[in-house]
Amino acid sequence: MKREDDFETRREHLKGLSDAELETRFWSLIEELIDPLLELGYENTTPAIERSVLLRMGFSSLEAKAIVDGCMEHSLMEHGAGNVVYRLAKKDGTDVRAAGLKLIETGAWSEAEALFGGENA
Repeated sequence: MKREDDFETRREHLKGLSDAELETRFWSLIEELIDPLLELGYENTTPAIERSVLLRMGFSSLEAKAIVDGCMEHSLMEHGAGNVVYRLAKKDGTDVRAAGLKLIETGAWSEAEALFGGENA
C-alpha cells in the first residue's frame, strides 16, 4: 500500500515564507491553541483543585473537604476556597489555618459571604 503524498499541495500557502515568518506563524498558531485552555483554567475550578490548594495551605484532607463543601453550599466556589480562607484570615488578622478552622468549627460562612459582596456572592 502506497501512501499518497500531498505535501506539496498542503505547503503551498507556506512556500513563500522566510524562516522568521514561519516561526512567527508557528507561535501565533500555538497561541490560538493555548489561549482557550488558559482561559478555562482561569475561569473554572473543581472541588478537587480547591481541596489541593487547601492541602498546600496546611489543612488536612478532611478539613479541606469540609471547607470546599462549605464554599459550594454558600456559592463561594467561584472565588476559590483558598481565597475565601485567605480573605477571612486577612479580615480577622489571623493566620489562614485559624480562619479555615473558624469556617469549619463555627460556621462563619456569613462572614465569608460578606467579604465577597454579601449572601450568595
